Amino acid sequence: MKVLEERIREEGRILSDTVLKVDSFLNHQVDTGLALQIGREFREVFGDLPVTKILTVEASGIQFAMAAGIAYKVPFIYAKKKKAVTLSESVYSAPVHSFTRQEDYRISISQNYLGPDDKVLIIDDFLATGAALVGLADIVEQSGAQLLGVGCVIEKSFQEGRSLLEKKGIAVHALARISSMAPGEVHFIANEEMIKESAGC
Repeated sequence: MKVLEERIREEGRILSDTVLKVDSFLNHQVDTGLALQIGREFREVFGDLPVTKILTVEASGIQFAMAAGIAYKVPFIYAKKKKAVTLSESVYSAPVHSFTRQEDYRISISQNYLGPDDKVLIIDDFLATGAALVGLADIVEQSGAQLLGVGCVIEKSFQEGRSLLEKKGIAVHALARISSMAPGEVHFIANEEMIKESAGC
């Protein structure tokens, strides 16, 4: 997704060879037009899969899950990082380690909103270590729903997240794949599979 790559080049702040900040347009202040475009792009990438629910984890994935939900015309659900007092019913839950915050937490989703009849697409902002996405995949498995794939806005391809998901047989698509980065520079790799799909190959 060239427009996304250009925004990362122009506005992203690379703090180290592993830390990228995109909080001016993606995950603190959000360019709503770009977010909706990202949702439509996920709809193009995953095509006519029979999606019934979009799933993400709070908080930075919410806007993209909602945009994908709009594109597919289905509800989206976000896993909560802390169980609210209002979430009194039974839940599916999984442990997650946050690379960004260097902390462990549990994510949870009410069993009322996910079940064996659902066909799920997971959407998130970043794919790096893959911990949050593995946790979400675990929740989908607990629910008996079918996981159709994982879509990420930005992938740090030099980290292990993609391989962890693919070892579980999960299809992964990222709109911007970073091969390497350092303060002042970022390098992307072409997602050949997405290019072929877009061309109808």
